[in-house]
Amino acid sequence: MSAAVTAAAVQELAAAGVATVYEAYGRRGLLDVEWTPLQPGRRIAGPARIARCGQGDNRAVHEVMPHLRPGEVLVLTMPRPEPVALFGDLLATQAAARGAAGVLVDAAVRDSADLARFEYGVWTRWRRARGATKDERGSVNVPVEIGGTTVAPGDVVVLDDDGATAVAAADVEAAVEAVRQRITKEEGLRERWAAGEFSYDAYGMRAADESPRAAPAEHAGAREQAEPAGPKAPSGPAESEAVT
Repeated sequence: MSAAVTAAAVQELAAAGVATVYEAYGRRGLLDVEWTPLQPGRRIAGPARIARCGQGDNRAVHEVMPHLRPGEVLVLTMPRPEPVALFGDLLATQAAARGAAGVLVDAAVRDSADLARFEYGVWTRWRRARGATKDERGSVNVPVEIGGTTVAPGDVVVLDDDGATAVAAADVEAAVEAVRQRITKEEGLRERWAAGEFSYDAYGMRAADESPRAAPAEHAGAREQAEPAGPKAPSGPAESEAVT
């Protein structure tokens, strides 16, 4: 783990979870595809250790294993996602021995019942027995694009039942602060809703909807003005105002 990304920061991001991190980070970083967690209920995070495999080939996964460090998330991908198993029980055993925090497979896994018994979490696009070749070297420790987001080695990947999101290594400390602010904001709103207040009123939606002169654009403006200001992203677009 690099000096810029502390274990404490990674733990905070893991505890916050994907949705909170994504929102606090200005709705950036989402790996926007359908992921299946093999061990539902887990929340993990860790710096990315990446293997960009050849198409339908997992030779790069074997090559990246000696580079894997404790607490890292192993990210496996290839040029075009397809249901080829890049990861199975034997590679999973190596990842466990190396201390992986989790594995994200932008392809398929197999031996999924065995993988579900490991201490670390595994997220995958597909579960499929179809095996990979080992003919193309691929690349290790390189940036990759997954679900509209570029993930570079050392970026922090956050995983839970909602999917996956990533925070650039240089933004981690600022993202943690934004996450703290968002959690505080949500706790205050949760208390208000539990006491019987309605978000429909607090966000100005009712007043806008009942105004005889209200237009759709005015509704949106009223809603943004009504809600207490939220934390801003470390850099880039401001955090969305709506808090579900």
